[in-house]
Amino acid sequence: MAIDLVARRDWRARAPRGDYTRLASTRGVKVHYTGGRVEPGIVGDHAGCVSLVQSIQRHHMDGNGWMDIGYSFVACPHRKVFEGRGLHNLPAANGAGLNSGHYAVLGLVGNAGLVQPTDGLLHAILDAIEHARERGDAGREIKGHRDGFSTDCPGEPLYAWVRRGAPRPGGGNGDGNGDGGTAPPFPGRLLKFPPVTRGDDVRAWQRRMRERGWELAADGAYGSESRDVCRRFQRQQGIDDDGVVGPVTWRLTWEAPQR
Repeated sequence: MAIDLVARRDWRARAPRGDYTRLASTRGVKVHYTGGRVEPGIVGDHAGCVSLVQSIQRHHMDGNGWMDIGYSFVACPHRKVFEGRGLHNLPAANGAGLNSGHYAVLGLVGNAGLVQPTDGLLHAILDAIEHARERGDAGREIKGHRDGFSTDCPGEPLYAWVRRGAPRPGGGNGDGNGDGGTAPPFPGRLLKFPPVTRGDDVRAWQRRMRERGWELAADGAYGSESRDVCRRFQRQQGIDDDGVVGPVTWRLTWEAPQR
């Protein structure tokens, strides 16, 4: 799929206050999140994405005093990519002394509200990355903002995805480094204890964990043993160890590289 690029004029971006610094090439891309609350309603309302990108630009220019929005591109849940500073222009979001190394791509998720990246958003991030590689002389690296800079960005769910190779939802790889399988659809409910959660979805998760080498009975009952294994697995993957199998933990169970 070709990139669905929202040009600056189409999201009514303000003009930059000066000239960009030229960026000939980069080692790759760094992935970001907003660091604040993102309203979950944007998943069903693209106009909300447009308003959010405009507000981010206002904050960067009027709050931070930057010449423009700090990101090279912004990815939204509708698999659209907003043009920020664009190709061959130095971003401002990676941190002092770090901007020349990577383009900066923001995914519209935050630390509250919409926290889990949707498949459409992950595809859009990868579309932006491929665009930067093909037309902006970006290298193969895909890093999180926190790689080299002291920050929580891009948040645990998005960073866990980056760490396992940024795979395409549905089985493709973002950079060729992921070696996991393709997760079946999330069952739609959280697997947790207490009380004991029972069902075929529990048994499927337990069987997959056994395939990964964890000692766990595949009895279809998510009790204390399953919770404890889940917590250890979550710590291994660098995500919150709450002992609950939600969408991120479910996907990692199938797709995360073996360690």
